[in-house]
Amino acid sequence: MGRRKIGIMKDPYMRQVTFSKRRTSLFNKANELSILCGAEVAVVAFSPRNKPYSFGHPRVDVVAVKYLQQDPKSSYSQGDPSSDASNMEELNLGLAQVLDQICEGEKEAKTRDEILKQNGMTTLSELEELRDSYKELQYWVKFCLNDLEISEYMMLLAKEPVLGGLKQNLQKIRIEEKVDFFLA
Repeated sequence: MGRRKIGIMKDPYMRQVTFSKRRTSLFNKANELSILCGAEVAVVAFSPRNKPYSFGHPRVDVVAVKYLQQDPKSSYSQGDPSSDASNMEELNLGLAQVLDQICEGEKEAKTRDEILKQNGMTTLSELEELRDSYKELQYWVKFCLNDLEISEYMMLLAKEPVLGGLKQNLQKIRIEEKVDFFLA
């Protein structure tokens, strides 16, 4: 059959058919590469209709996390579907705890504001103590918000391991160049 130059197709139906055939052969080649060389492979392709397709060995999200130099610490990276459900439960529990901590922090802040109004604190040591507690509260709120954001990304990855919808989220973390290189 040999290699030959193929012109740009203008018919959308023929483009879709060609994409489907080439996608299958591309995924087969990626599978062979992973088996024969023991390589970890991830391929993400978008159809002409912007529908994402992916292949990964061991899984696309595991390879993506490794490529982005993050440490996959959760057990769902082991490929066990039953552990996905338990991870979701753990993430939901962690999320509920963080939300409770934020509510408690907000209540403490309101209580401190009321105490300030009632007592009319004016001594320097009292104001310094209040400033320190405010900074600590501010730090913990930021910490909890970061935990929420991480939980949200983990939940997205657990529900949809395809990286098509993840691209916009990863751009927020300022790794747009790595994602664009990975998806190219």
